Amino acid sequence: MSSENHANWRFRRFAVSNLCAQSAEQIGLAAAPILAVYLFRATPSQTALLQMVQSLPFLLLAIPAGVLADRVSRRRMVLGSELVRASAFGVILLLMEARALDLITLGTLGFIGAAGTVAYSVTLPGVTPLLVARDRLPTANSRLELARSIAVTAGPSIAGLLFNALGGEPTYAIAMVLSMTAIGLVATVPLHRPGQMPRRHLVRELREGFRFTFTNPHLRPVLFTAVAFNASWFMLQASFVPYAQQTLGLSAAGVGTAMSVYGTGMVFGALLTPFLANRLYFGALVLVGPIGGFIGACFMTASVWISATPLVWCGFFFFGAGPVVWAATTATLRQAVTPDSLIGRVSAVITTFTFGARPIGALAAAIVAAKWGTSTCILAASAGFTVQLLIILSSRLRVLAGIPVTD
Repeated sequence: MSSENHANWRFRRFAVSNLCAQSAEQIGLAAAPILAVYLFRATPSQTALLQMVQSLPFLLLAIPAGVLADRVSRRRMVLGSELVRASAFGVILLLMEARALDLITLGTLGFIGAAGTVAYSVTLPGVTPLLVARDRLPTANSRLELARSIAVTAGPSIAGLLFNALGGEPTYAIAMVLSMTAIGLVATVPLHRPGQMPRRHLVRELREGFRFTFTNPHLRPVLFTAVAFNASWFMLQASFVPYAQQTLGLSAAGVGTAMSVYGTGMVFGALLTPFLANRLYFGALVLVGPIGGFIGACFMTASVWISATPLVWCGFFFFGAGPVVWAATTATLRQAVTPDSLIGRVSAVITTFTFGARPIGALAAAIVAAKWGTSTCILAASAGFTVQLLIILSSRLRVLAGIPVTD
């Protein structure tokens, strides 16, 4: 086998492993609230608390996971994080079989599984450059984003259908099998990087990650744009269901249809990314995501005055398509400008701030909706999507002719 064919084989195997891992994650995330409501008769506040617990590791553990990813083998990190996730699914399954699972235990195991997800997420950007050449990074990242898009689109549906037809045990069994399959596949992929970073002082390592992220002229606008987008997106998400019911008159099925259009947009964006990467200069490619979010916001704003469901469908389509192009493109940018010894910590800093913006957006939605109504909430979120576009337009990223070179 030639070196090029061997490299292609390694990446394809890792890509399939990533698809299995992402699918397991999404099925598990969707199954937990379904289990809470239909099995444990959880109240809305208890269900919201469960969701919060499952998202806490992104805020609490991303930074230490990033430090660890820069200290140990990437292969060991990916295997370990996926094993944590698979183990959480397995324990939930065993407790369900023994009729010993309760809501608190479900939340605790959900937190543990999400800790594995965090470690996997901050390690992933450092894995791809070990498998493909620099000029193939945009295509490789778009394929990984396609896997995530498919998982986000199909995972909740699979979880709902399995639970409805067979119950909770088969749902978590499928998630565990997918996770174990991901482990088996990635275990055969060599992920060796040249040289290991010597262990140093923890505080110094953290300071380096923060300093590099906030002072790098390429990463700083990416971070600020992502924070504005995530806060706005969660403000919109938190207010959409009551807005759809009160203003648009949508049923639960109608809300589900709108969200499925969002998933369709994600898949479309992931498929479109390689095409755009071959035809646009890099700066224009970076702009596609924020522009997509802004267009989606325009459609949602229009629905406030024109109560037409297709406007909402169009909005969700662009909300899905734009960010996927953004995720693949900015992952390439991060890999290009960040030294290998810093990639884990930089990814952790970005993950912490962007995910940290999500509960802030949801809290803002609760305050605005309570005082001025859900329509005002949609308009406020749209203003945020305008801000994220202005941030990236005011940066020099928009004029980058190609992938920048690390100094």
